[in-house]
Amino acid sequence: MVLQLIQNESIRETVNGKRVITKKPELLAPAGSLEKLKVAVHYGADAVFIGGQEFGLRSNADNFTIEEMREGVEFAKKYGAVIYVTTNIYAHNENMSGLEEYLRAIADVGVKGIIVADPLIIETCKKVAPELEIHLSTQQSLTNWKAVKFWKTEGLDRVVLAREVGAEEIRLIKEKVDIEIETFIHGAMCIAYSGRCVLSNHMTARDSNRGGCCQSCRWDYDLYENVDGKEVPLFKEGDAPFAMSPKDLKLIESIPHMIELGIDSLKVEGRMKSIHYVATVISVYRKVIDSYCADPDNFKIKREWLEELDRCANRATASAFFEGEPSYKQQMFGFHAKKPEWDFAGFVLDYDEDTQMVTLQQRNYFKTGDTVEFFGPEINTFTMTVGQMWNEDNEPIEVANHPLQIVKFKVEHPIYPYNMMRRRNKK
Repeated sequence: MVLQLIQNESIRETVNGKRVITKKPELLAPAGSLEKLKVAVHYGADAVFIGGQEFGLRSNADNFTIEEMREGVEFAKKYGAVIYVTTNIYAHNENMSGLEEYLRAIADVGVKGIIVADPLIIETCKKVAPELEIHLSTQQSLTNWKAVKFWKTEGLDRVVLAREVGAEEIRLIKEKVDIEIETFIHGAMCIAYSGRCVLSNHMTARDSNRGGCCQSCRWDYDLYENVDGKEVPLFKEGDAPFAMSPKDLKLIESIPHMIELGIDSLKVEGRMKSIHYVATVISVYRKVIDSYCADPDNFKIKREWLEELDRCANRATASAFFEGEPSYKQQMFGFHAKKPEWDFAGFVLDYDEDTQMVTLQQRNYFKTGDTVEFFGPEINTFTMTVGQMWNEDNEPIEVANHPLQIVKFKVEHPIYPYNMMRRRNKK
């Protein structure tokens, strides 16, 4: 399906003879740790959603203490960004203890709002921390405008739509209900309706709706048929294994449609992803959003943006439900992993312009003679060959193969802290 781009005159103005978009959507990034939060903000996120150590759905992420939240909020403020906290578990009786104190604490450190699914947490927040915005989690599987209207009457500030909602459904929701809309643009898709899955709980006793998902839909399976009480294999030796996972979501080419629909927040999934993933994805979508809003009449998707997203992808992608009902082609049936052309290899800590020496922290194996690529919001991406290297004791080395090793070498182009280095994989 090819969507027709319908211009929304209510979000446009003419500035110096050129039409521009005045209602720019928020770019919302994931962060599973304080380091990822800082990277997301540095690379262009307007807002970051994080999980605390209680009441959230990513129990395997590092997650934030209250003091780390405070530091994250203060860092984000310097860039004009805000922080939301996920409190989106479905609370059982044993999960209720400490809720009021927790909500007051995250409000006190300056968090802007919470993302929540359980009515208990919604009502508690309105009572004990009314300064917090309340955003309805995608865990509520919100798919129609009457349900959106219900949650507006409940006093919510924003609703996160189910991943299964299409463009025309969003258009109708925006027409019928005056409330902020948030929707996903990039990241993993769930085989169940917006995370309402019991496979993990059934197979491993890890509850998806209390933060324990083991991603069993992504496992490889062999298929058998029960014939007269015997298991008969439906596969041959060497066949690709069966999986039930959908392809990952990628809506970069649909961003103009989403902006014209008046969607308020565009959300990237992946709190457990690496800082390289966060930096790459956020920087690309930042460029797309800014470019379209600055000159929508002459906007075109650049090949370099698509190629940049592929640098951090390890699964096939699709547009899912936004552009229409997905077919079997958006499903992962067989071999589904793909190796990126580049590996994240180093995180820039410092650069001396006089000596042209970079100090970086190793994040993956690299050695002298490797082709590497530097990227970041302050620089144009460039490639070079690694020459002589030194460790933090200024001893010459040939290989950087120790995790988080401090490495120095010469880079002729100026670079900056938070810039990143990739290494080209050998074919």
